[in-house]
Amino acid sequence: MPEDNRDVLEVLKSELRFVENGGYGASPRTRWRPQFILEDSPACPNYGSKQDMLPCSECVLMRFVPRDCCGVRIPCRHIALDVEGYTIDTFYRLGTQEELEAAWAGWLRKTIQQLEGESAQQQRESRAPKPSYSAAVAGG
Repeated sequence: MPEDNRDVLEVLKSELRFVENGGYGASPRTRWRPQFILEDSPACPNYGSKQDMLPCSECVLMRFVPRDCCGVRIPCRHIALDVEGYTIDTFYRLGTQEELEAAWAGWLRKTIQQLEGESAQQQRESRAPKPSYSAAVAGG
């Protein structure tokens, strides 16, 4: 079975560039409908695939989908984009494409910043000298 081994931070950075460069504008491939956030993006592991489709449950972005939405048909539409809990799906039902793209870009920036902070913290912790057992016993 195929597996999504991409780095989540790189996927999010790539998605932000895609949004900022107008990636969700009209597409020559699907002029008859609007472009869907994530589904019509290279961030989706199945983007452009007609075979060997990866189940959504294997996507690196599933970590942002609430547990109770993991089994729905398109789980990535249920990623909460703001503190009010508005999701991609909420914007499809109640907002405009422009509002959705702005909220999505904001979520991407915030999440990238958070993940970079976590990564930097982990790197600092891995480089910090570990106290030896004898020093801990001598000090205690």
